[in-house]
Amino acid sequence: MLDINLIRTDAEKVKRALLKRMGTVDLDPILTLDRRRRGIIAERDALKMRQNAFSAGIASTDKDAKHAMLAEMKEVSSRIKALDSEAALVGAELGDLMAELPNLPAEDVPAGGKEGNSVLREWGSKPEPGRASRSHLDISKSLGLVDYERGAKLGGTGFWVYRDLGARLEWALLNMFVDTHLAAGYSFVLPPHILNYECGFTAGQFPKFREDVFLLASGEEKPRFLLPTAETALISLHRDEVLREDELPRRYFAYTPCYRREAGGYGSNERGMIRGHQFNKVELIQFTRPEDSPAAFESMVGSVENVMRALGLHYRVVKLAAGDCSASMARTQDIEVWIPSMQAYKEVSSVSSANDYQARRGNMRFKRVSTGKNEFVHTLNGSCLATSRLFPAILEQLQNEDGSVSVPEPLRKYMGTDRMAIA
Repeated sequence: MLDINLIRTDAEKVKRALLKRMGTVDLDPILTLDRRRRGIIAERDALKMRQNAFSAGIASTDKDAKHAMLAEMKEVSSRIKALDSEAALVGAELGDLMAELPNLPAEDVPAGGKEGNSVLREWGSKPEPGRASRSHLDISKSLGLVDYERGAKLGGTGFWVYRDLGARLEWALLNMFVDTHLAAGYSFVLPPHILNYECGFTAGQFPKFREDVFLLASGEEKPRFLLPTAETALISLHRDEVLREDELPRRYFAYTPCYRREAGGYGSNERGMIRGHQFNKVELIQFTRPEDSPAAFESMVGSVENVMRALGLHYRVVKLAAGDCSASMARTQDIEVWIPSMQAYKEVSSVSSANDYQARRGNMRFKRVSTGKNEFVHTLNGSCLATSRLFPAILEQLQNEDGSVSVPEPLRKYMGTDRMAIA
């Protein structure tokens, strides 16, 4: 959520920033409601001061004057209650409008959508085209790694079943990610997969994007839902808390399956596991002081890149334009892996900084030692990594002429083999 004080004092600056990611911006309804609410509160506070003055002077007043004062106090009290109710209604309406506004893009983030994205760097080389050029769909079927037909039988389109070495490869990836981030000093969390509405609101997915998730009781005003990413759970770990400054940064990671509606449908080039309703992911989260968040962002991007390099996969890092960042984020860099059969890069990680946007929604603060005042923390998140995109990249980039697939060196200790082949 944005700072209402910033909108009050420099609405044009906020509007210019939001226009980098939105077609039109109208802040007048917010400013009108804010003025109205402040006017109501000012009137109420003045009446409360008058009420206090009555209370202080009534003991020394004669009987006739006391009756008149009591009658007036009754009217004042009734008016205060009415103003409290009106302020609550106007405040709720203002809150709804504020909740719909996306985050302000960082100053160096360009305007526009995907056309404004820029490649920052690439690592490794694209596999040379040759006889070993089968798709991950064909490879996984021939080696018995993934059963798509039975996955669809169990859950419908967008589900699959990992089998034998395929299941072991999936679990090896997750083991690698867990061990990597334990060694880096992150705290390991296994959160619930069913979350309350407040988690979705704090993350910035609700109310606008609530239909993107699997709601458990869609008829309820604030239903619970299946988590679409561990970020949605981890961001709320410190909701409505004030942390000590010496506790920051707080660094967490979690493994969860992720559940997405993916309502847009599936293209013919997205068969297999490129898009699905359920996939596995390890998510990184940091809570930092504002001045520390830029360095935390770079460290998280570096963590993801180190894993990609250890796996030996060709990838690139892309800086997203404002309109391609999710609504809650001020900046995002995507790590995209090369999928040879598609002749395209696919996102396997997004590292993002929300600045204080999520912290305001979840009332997450820290006490600054030098001032004794509470300030909002900054939140950052990054996936490391979405295995449903990484798995196909391993099969396709590391396939061999004899039909086998080389297992990346860091995964061999978990899998007990250096090669996946037909038994």
